[in-house]
Amino acid sequence: MSRIGNRVLSIPENVTVTTDGNIVTVKGPKGELSTEINKNIAIAINGNELTVTRKSDAYKNFHGTANANIQNMIIGVTEGFEKKLETVGVGYRFAVSGSKLTVTAGYSHPVVVTAPAGLTLECPSNTELTIKGIDKQLVGEFAANVRKIRKPEPYKGKGIRYQDEHIIRKVGKKAA
Repeated sequence: MSRIGNRVLSIPENVTVTTDGNIVTVKGPKGELSTEINKNIAIAINGNELTVTRKSDAYKNFHGTANANIQNMIIGVTEGFEKKLETVGVGYRFAVSGSKLTVTAGYSHPVVVTAPAGLTLECPSNTELTIKGIDKQLVGEFAANVRKIRKPEPYKGKGIRYQDEHIIRKVGKKAA
């Protein structure tokens, strides 16, 4: 039994959810998102409540996923999502100009990354980066790609990390 799939989603007043076959569209004050769900998953909208049901137990694995994806779309168009990254290391920094992000992370050249449409990049300081958007998957994927440029290493902790990430440190070599 899927507990996530069986939860009833509440739709806020300023959000509209429509279904067209197996495509769910959510419109809100921050934008519009749509996704395709499995054809064996049914969506029922009653007033401001949304329920997701499956046709048989063979589709259990799609049931909770569909419910969670719709919940994330509702949160995205009302509040939005954000990920914060920070750099640790001498000379490591971010620079944002429009949709281009320039990362200086200890290589012989700066790494330039273009943000996909729908994401906004902010640099409160040159060692901090905030990625904002309405699509949770897009925000998380872009943040992971930026972190992949220079992952934090376990000896000194240098690299690009999420702001609340804890790096497990290793002990280096001991002098004889």
